[in-house]
Amino acid sequence: MMKSLSTGVSGLNINSEAMGVIGDNIANVKTVGFKSNSISFSSLLGHVLEGDTVGSGARIWDTDKLWLQGVPENTGNGMDLAINGDGLFMLKAVPDTGTAYYSRAGEFGINNSGYLVNPDGYRVQGYEVTDPETQALGTIQDIQITSDTVKPQPTSEINLSLNLDADSTEPYSTSVTVYDSLGSPVVITLDFTPDAADGGQPWTWTASVDPDVTSTPVTSTGSISFGADGQLTGLTDNPVIDVTGLVSGAEDLSVTWDLLDASGDSNGSVTGYSTASSVISLTQDGYTSGILKNISVTEDGFVTALYSNGQLVPKYQLALAGFNNYRGLKVEGNNLYSETMESGQPLVGAPETGRLGEITPGALEMSNVDLATEFVHLITTQRAFQANSKVITVSDEMLAELMNIKR
Repeated sequence: MMKSLSTGVSGLNINSEAMGVIGDNIANVKTVGFKSNSISFSSLLGHVLEGDTVGSGARIWDTDKLWLQGVPENTGNGMDLAINGDGLFMLKAVPDTGTAYYSRAGEFGINNSGYLVNPDGYRVQGYEVTDPETQALGTIQDIQITSDTVKPQPTSEINLSLNLDADSTEPYSTSVTVYDSLGSPVVITLDFTPDAADGGQPWTWTASVDPDVTSTPVTSTGSISFGADGQLTGLTDNPVIDVTGLVSGAEDLSVTWDLLDASGDSNGSVTGYSTASSVISLTQDGYTSGILKNISVTEDGFVTALYSNGQLVPKYQLALAGFNNYRGLKVEGNNLYSETMESGQPLVGAPETGRLGEITPGALEMSNVDLATEFVHLITTQRAFQANSKVITVSDEMLAELMNIKR
């Protein structure tokens, strides 16, 4: 009789704990990056009765997290980040406690010192971009974006895509805006004049600049000819336009006009077809100075600064950490985890490398709690608790009857 009471009590205890786990899941149904928990039971070994082992109730065997992907929810905030696939964000406490923290909750923002932080002020970790051109990466450190200024870059090359009418005997003019070493715009006018005495071939081009901009007249000139297919012929080197004596005090400009490919043939940017002379496109590699306007994050995790001059400069690449056993991570609260012997050491890398997933900017990973499943567990756990309480009630009635025998 007494054994049945203790068996019923064990059932009450484990189902009370199970109700706590279910309640925690339901409470965190809107928690960013939350992973639902499950609880499992095992039987307690009892005594041998007529050759068979009879149990003595049940106990909690294990609690476990369900590491399934949560659904990303768009927020419209560019600093909200979700991981699509494996990995966790790496965070560091301030002041540094020496413990590395990890999280799936990418609800980040820039604090007053320019650091990328979570709502508790933990700093997000990333690889510093040491060379924006090649996107070479340095060491992992706190991501900090300061309100700096991009210095101007003088133009060194232009690519002018245009057609010069093969049937025309009229001159054609266009202009190209380039930038000097101080970031000031310099307008170069290009005049094209066909040789009327020889069917329009060759075309003579002349570059000029407003006299108010330079104290030295621009003397760059040359000629271009076209073959029967309308493509450039006869050039051996790309033309160079020199602009000297800039009144702004900027350095002299030497601008290469990109007309030839690596093999020395025409790159097709300038043609001589029988259609109206016109400019199709124009690019140049210079720009003025710029101040920081905005910050964005790409799918491969590059934290990029957008400047007022239109330049996009990658500053950092987010560092993600993967684990061989995510279930072995220690729950630290506030959507944070830390490594343990069971989880193994972190496998650190950039997004979209190895097993690590990609970044979804402007979104947050929602909890993976399935409310329908939790409500079913709620019902079954409640019924199990009631059944075990009934075992205790019936055992008590049996004990009462046993006591009545003495009377």
